[in-house]
Amino acid sequence: ASGVGQENAFAFAEVGAAGIVFAGIDEHKAKEAAETCKTFAPNLEYRAIGLRLDVTNNDQVHEAVDERVKEFRRIDYYVNSAGIDIAKYFVPFGESDIEDYGEVMKVNSRGSFLVIGAVIKQMLSQDERTITSSREGSRSIGRGCIVNVASALPLGAVPNKPAYVASKSAPLSITRAVPMKGGTQGIRVNCVCPAWVQIPMFTEKSARISPIGDIIRKHVSLGRLAQKTEVASFIAFLCSTGASYINGHALTIDAGLPIGPVLG
Repeated sequence: ASGVGQENAFAFAEVGAAGIVFAGIDEHKAKEAAETCKTFAPNLEYRAIGLRLDVTNNDQVHEAVDERVKEFRRIDYYVNSAGIDIAKYFVPFGESDIEDYGEVMKVNSRGSFLVIGAVIKQMLSQDERTITSSREGSRSIGRGCIVNVASALPLGAVPNKPAYVASKSAPLSITRAVPMKGGTQGIRVNCVCPAWVQIPMFTEKSARISPIGDIIRKHVSLGRLAQKTEVASFIAFLCSTGASYINGHALTIDAGLPIGPVLG
């Protein structure tokens, strides 16, 4: 209920969503975001709910999905943005803390697996939705759409972050595995892989790691962080009817990071 996930929900509200659920480990922040979101919604019937959710707890996950369906009747879109980083930002592989590794894997990997599984189960029970246009008539847009928020780091060689890279590879792999069956059942799953984004998690990191600004200026062609809105807008597009033929893709938002370091 913060960072990219919160900004994405605000974007959904702006384009007329009927209702949004903010779920996170911090119930106060989730409810606060839900209230703020109402100020962006032109839909007079818009509803926003904030709740506490531990994504690593299977019972909580299924209860949250079941209860929200009772209120909203269906789940059309799910943005999987819950995630944490390791306690120490740069750690050589041989010095990695096994407890730290276990915690980051628990949230980023297990959490993704549990919530996506529960959401897909619900989406499979829903009727497909259709849209109608004057140019092509009516066509199905499926039963639902899921967007995972991973990272650009698992797509390249990044030293001294093995735990985080491994954990963020999980939603990336789920994105590729689920469409093999889900696509034929009307469920699209895609993944966004942003590089560094201006969110509270990054602010906390940069306070501990002074060289990170220099790293970004050296390796990112635009010489700056991505803004939350730049990531959220792309997620909103992936959930739109304009992206109804995009499935199983990991799409980077990195200002050309793989191109190489900026020289000069």
